[in-house]
Amino acid sequence: MPLHRLNSLVIGVPNVDETVAYYRDFGLTQDDKGWFTTRDGGQQLRIVHAPTRRLIEVNIGADDQDDLERITRRLAKLDLRVRREDGALVTEEPIAGFRAVVRIADRIQQAEEPPTPYNGPGRIERTDGRAPGLLREHPVRPRKLGHVVVGSVDHEATQRFFTDGLGFKVSDSIKGHGAFMRCSTDHHNVLVVDAPVNFLHHTSWQVEDVDEVGRGAFAMLEDHPERHVWGLGRHHAGSNFFWYLKDPAGNFSEYYSDMDCIVDDQLWTPEDLEGALGLFNWGPPPPPSFLHPDDLAALMTGAHKA
Repeated sequence: MPLHRLNSLVIGVPNVDETVAYYRDFGLTQDDKGWFTTRDGGQQLRIVHAPTRRLIEVNIGADDQDDLERITRRLAKLDLRVRREDGALVTEEPIAGFRAVVRIADRIQQAEEPPTPYNGPGRIERTDGRAPGLLREHPVRPRKLGHVVVGSVDHEATQRFFTDGLGFKVSDSIKGHGAFMRCSTDHHNVLVVDAPVNFLHHTSWQVEDVDEVGRGAFAMLEDHPERHVWGLGRHHAGSNFFWYLKDPAGNFSEYYSDMDCIVDDQLWTPEDLEGALGLFNWGPPPPPSFLHPDDLAALMTGAHKA
């Protein structure tokens, strides 16, 4: 695969200051250029003004110029225009209309950390002390941007853009409704789902373990219970623990840990998931607003006006 990481996202919102404050609370760090950074991924999120909330740009990492040449040829077969920049190519997804940039970038290097010790039947990894997750006092800070989920009025065409055009691989599918796709060893970096209007559903951010998922969510909810959307639970596609929150613009953001990694494509068998497994393996059922966000009708009206 010529791709190796999800570099960054640019999202547009009508209420920039409120949304920026939310992602500071979420644990991202804003640098002097206005980018939000993660501990391992560097500059990974930029928030700009837009009339309605939307995905403006997805930026993907490649290794070298040869990779850019191959992707340029793939996009040409789809009759998509490509603009070349120094160390990058720029194109536009034809359905949802967001900009896609493939840029030569260093691979993310995450230092190996000791695994969290867990006790179980016949297995004592932690003795004479409380679980370390109970003793942590530092604020939760995401390690990297994991994935983005977008709704598309033609999810199959948007999927082809990522797979046939950019070179993503399908890890699993939601039968008739969407596809989990990867540009790295993570189970998915992009999920495209069918929707009545093109919109940004959520962004997802890696933390160390399930305790950090819970700690991060509890801190976010302490003074803002209205931020809660769905969690704690565990997905089937990707296997990751999750907790979803909502930013002031209406976008969901997810803390996750323990995502499946696909190192050898030949050893992974994609599934065509149906029913609840397309959403989760265990946890509370998703609220209706997760499946159909409350502002979709307003977004549709705005799209029709445009």
